[in-house]
Amino acid sequence: MPGVLVHEWIARDGGSEKVLDEFVRCYPDADVLCLWDDAERYPTRTVRESGLARTPLRRHKALALPAMPYVWRRRTGDYDFALVSSHCFAHHVSFRGAARDFRKFVYVHTPARYLWNPELDDRGASAAVKLASPPLRRLDRRRAAEGAQFAANSDFVRRRVERAWGVEARVIFPPVDTTRISSVPEWSAELSEPESALLESLPDTFVLGASRFVPYKRLDWVIRAADLAGLPVVVAGSGPEEARLRKLADEASVPVRVLARPSDEMLYALYQRAHVYVFPAIEDFGIMPVEARAAGARVIVNELGGAGETVVEGVDGLHFRDDSVESLAECIAAVDTVPRRGRNSVAELSSERFRADIRNWVSS
Repeated sequence: MPGVLVHEWIARDGGSEKVLDEFVRCYPDADVLCLWDDAERYPTRTVRESGLARTPLRRHKALALPAMPYVWRRRTGDYDFALVSSHCFAHHVSFRGAARDFRKFVYVHTPARYLWNPELDDRGASAAVKLASPPLRRLDRRRAAEGAQFAANSDFVRRRVERAWGVEARVIFPPVDTTRISSVPEWSAELSEPESALLESLPDTFVLGASRFVPYKRLDWVIRAADLAGLPVVVAGSGPEEARLRKLADEASVPVRVLARPSDEMLYALYQRAHVYVFPAIEDFGIMPVEARAAGARVIVNELGGAGETVVEGVDGLHFRDDSVESLAECIAAVDTVPRRGRNSVAELSSERFRADIRNWVSS
């Protein structure tokens, strides 16, 4: 059954790229179609880029936004099915010459936040996006109604899909490499000598915040809440907010360490050493809290968003409910009510489970 795997644009890393990786494993003979490929993740696979890849717009996503819905239309390809990974406009894709019984399956990370939920995405505040949003929302909803099957990465996103597009979706949680993470009792033993020395230099007790250093991940909340709770902090990741986070670290009344670009092994060791892993973002799903649980950590997540759907209150961690730094600080102070290693039932969120769910969906 010749098929095509469709993705917005292929970056070097990200949660949506991990989903595409699993699509590729599920369908090793399928082509890959994207707007542009910045990563070359699939050297043995046919990866077809759009015309936008040959223009400067590939470096300016906001400027390319109005063109994207039209670039996806009437692509060439005699396919029986398309499996689409969508967080912007990839679900608009259509093909000339597709089989008469062609079927389209859309895995939704989110309806474009800057169009449908600008309060959750700073890009929605720009004048250009505000101007383009009303006609793009109408077009987005119309294209979603053309005929496809939809799956959402959380119930939070499923509800947003229904509100935005007026279509129903099933829920298939995204893949997390829980098998690998859970298989190593002590990730500290897997570290290089410099990493091991860095880990040992950290406080015996610390609150961990880890993600990309971007505003909506709210790592500043981790620093401020741990400061209120009187506990040291470790912030790990990389991104444009690094300088701001280092400034906040210098101003805090508790010790704060900022670790830039940790290896996977270092991140997993930090999960295991942390007093608690804190995830304050209002996220569509939240892969990192699942990783932390696979390593054996307690977690605190925002009740708003998808992260709370995988965390059982008082068993795997805590939910903070008021969407405030003060509420987060209260949970940090109360985290000892959660067992040091809780239920840790993350097999249901594994990559293996995800591939099985996707194959069953597409073959149904």
